[in-house]
Amino acid sequence: MTTAPVLEITNLHKSFPGVKALSNVHLRLFPGEVHALMGQNGAGKSTLIKVLTGLYTPDAGTITLDGQPIAPKRTEDAQALGIRTVYQEVNLCPNLSVAENICAGRFPRTAWLSGRRIDWPAVHAEARRVLGQMDLDIDVTAPLSSYSLSIQQMVAIARALRISARVLILDEPTSSLDDAAVQRLFTVLRRLREQGLAILFVTHFLDQTYALADRITVMRNGETEGEYLASELSRLALVNKMVGAPPDQQPTRLQSQAPVGGEPVLQATGLARQGALQPLDLELRRGEVLGLAGLLGSGRTEAARLLFGADTADAGDISTPGRTGRWRSPREAIAAGIAFCSEDRKHEGAILDLSVRDNILLALQARHGLRLVMSREQQQALADDYIRRLGIKTASADTPIGQLSGGNQQKALLARWLATEPAVLILDEPTRGIDVRAKEDLMDAVRALAHKADGSGMALLFISSELPEVLHCSDRVLVLRDRRAAGTYRRGELDERSVLEVIAADD
Repeated sequence: MTTAPVLEITNLHKSFPGVKALSNVHLRLFPGEVHALMGQNGAGKSTLIKVLTGLYTPDAGTITLDGQPIAPKRTEDAQALGIRTVYQEVNLCPNLSVAENICAGRFPRTAWLSGRRIDWPAVHAEARRVLGQMDLDIDVTAPLSSYSLSIQQMVAIARALRISARVLILDEPTSSLDDAAVQRLFTVLRRLREQGLAILFVTHFLDQTYALADRITVMRNGETEGEYLASELSRLALVNKMVGAPPDQQPTRLQSQAPVGGEPVLQATGLARQGALQPLDLELRRGEVLGLAGLLGSGRTEAARLLFGADTADAGDISTPGRTGRWRSPREAIAAGIAFCSEDRKHEGAILDLSVRDNILLALQARHGLRLVMSREQQQALADDYIRRLGIKTASADTPIGQLSGGNQQKALLARWLATEPAVLILDEPTRGIDVRAKEDLMDAVRALAHKADGSGMALLFISSELPEVLHCSDRVLVLRDRRAAGTYRRGELDERSVLEVIAADD
């Protein structure tokens, strides 16, 4: 490569109180290339984008554009330099027309003698011109809301390109698009690449990376792991670099066999949601832990939310004893004996100002509604029982749950759902953000809940981005790749390396 990079980042550092977000980060963007930025949660991708767009000021390091140092302090500074960003969520006004969204803030206006009013014919002509560069022919006077999400995403790109963009940053632009919309978007991006634009494509989809990217930079733990030509980096090598598994690591296989599960308590058939999950078949049995393995964006959380009714499925059915259909709300799932511990315990789990006792009782109240009649003494006894059984370290049941450590908050949320005596318990990233000892305690508790000697154990769906945790806890493992199932395996049939091979496979 003899062409000089349009944009280059060298030795970039960024810290927040108690957290080193970026350390010694390097990145080069070349004209006429699509450069994929890959990494797991917490790798530093979002922080890096915010530095590039002027939202964060780096602590150290240099950023150069066409060889000249730059230091954007605001989003407007980055835009004036030709660095434009399109985010995962379309940040436009659906009630305005396509042309208004493209030209907002920089409307063509009539001459001074005409009163400097907005020149609407010029606005419409300018919108058609920009969209024409992307080979997109739509009615620019129609409301943006009348078009599909993929068209709205392209309108967002058109707005970004209108003012002489040199670098286009796309932050997870395909996360809500179906396959047809993704291909339409990729056609536009290839055309922009041919026009010499430097495109930074932030994604977690392997198939899309290899379909579009010329170059790949991998980030891990806030650092640049390396820069590679896409044609010279295998899928397995990429996955290993993202998760930090050395390619020559000797795999450890768990030889103990899974117990034979009991009768099915939940079955999903063809469960799907557009832009979130391809049709999925899944079975949960009493006394068994089913693990979901896969990279970020593989569809793990999306599947969990559909199984709990937090999101509504577009297709497929969910069967439990005595019922077949789709959940219209979490309340229906709870009534059917399904419990769900969300990965976002601070926003979708714990109510931090309420006591440990009140947090434990919430799901029981939701399940029984006004029929739940418990005295203060009964409530206290229930909370104290679960505090003791799960080893929740708290001064008392009256302590606000926000004062507990992350691990003890997680145990309290587990107690909340156990109090409902569910048939199915879905745990999404239950060990995230807690210490090693708390992780071990929680994983032991998970297996104990399923593997009761009398056969009365519940069915658990265990989701974790940490492969050793999935393999340690699970009796069967369902591997997801790019929003679809890639295979189901019994305990002992997979190790860390073979899971990565399944994830990296090119169908």
